[in-house]
Amino acid sequence: MTSGSIDDESPPRAAQKPVRRRGRPSGSTGRELLTIAREHFLAHGFRGATMDAVAARARISKQTLYAQYPSKDALYTAVVRDWVDQGHDALAPHARALLDTEDLAAALGRLAAVLQAAILSEPVLKLRALVAAAADTQPAVATDYVTRSWDRNVTLLADTLETLDRDGRLAVDDPNIAAQQFVWLALGAPLNRLELTAGHHRYRPPDLAGIAEQGVRTFLSRYSPPVQRS
Repeated sequence: MTSGSIDDESPPRAAQKPVRRRGRPSGSTGRELLTIAREHFLAHGFRGATMDAVAARARISKQTLYAQYPSKDALYTAVVRDWVDQGHDALAPHARALLDTEDLAAALGRLAAVLQAAILSEPVLKLRALVAAAADTQPAVATDYVTRSWDRNVTLLADTLETLDRDGRLAVDDPNIAAQQFVWLALGAPLNRLELTAGHHRYRPPDLAGIAEQGVRTFLSRYSPPVQRS
């Protein structure tokens, strides 16, 4: 009979004890926990999601989850806000690039492509659908999402357009309206289709590029400064 076999009555050796892993805890916390919760909300909707399921998927106790988020409402609010924070000021460098370029049309085209890639992406479309579906019972979350993501980026673009107007590179009478028009020229048709079909009828990249190009041309035909004739 060999030592350590199932019939061995001798005490197990120290080397045979289970090795305790150090470092990363077994359960998920912080942003990882919010990511797990977001995936659960996206899969089941606000009404179908449960704190028990989130705790189980995160490998933590319900008590631990409730200590951090006292209710499903609180967890949902944190999930949506965390998503917005991850994209915080993501548009800023692309808007600033409009001020530093000599080819404004090309820079606007790149900005339109960035907007399309971000807002028409599957994760963003799914979160927008989640927020919209829960807006009747969670209106404050929906309002905060619009204010801190969409409105914030439109305001950033409006400030940039106002600077371009002062520099004489554009002729913009109302920067906020001009910013909204630019965003909708780049996004309106594809966003409408993708939201109404739950993302099933996606545009081909060349089609999106064509929408962006035509949107820039329309925008500049409205807001380019008048040509100075000698």
